[in-house]
Amino acid sequence: MKDFYKAMENLIWVTQLGLSLLLPPVFFLGLAHWLVTRWGWPVWVWLPAILLGLATAAVTFRSFAARWLRDSRRDAEHRPSGFNRH
Repeated sequence: MKDFYKAMENLIWVTQLGLSLLLPPVFFLGLAHWLVTRWGWPVWVWLPAILLGLATAAVTFRSFAARWLRDSRRDAEHRPSGFNRH
């Protein structure tokens, strides 16, 4: 049963990562589309939108990778509960 919970936890992490990487570029591209079509802003607005979306996704990935590495190191250092350190 412990393996099942670990698999579900990993599935949740991957899903969260996917959404966190996908939504910022989609949001900024949607905002740029709205600004260009609704308010008549110039087309060059697309370039900052793309860059902001990719930068946000990169920062999200960096923080996810740092947390994953920290958690995996902690799990590797974890000793069984019956281990004594005398």
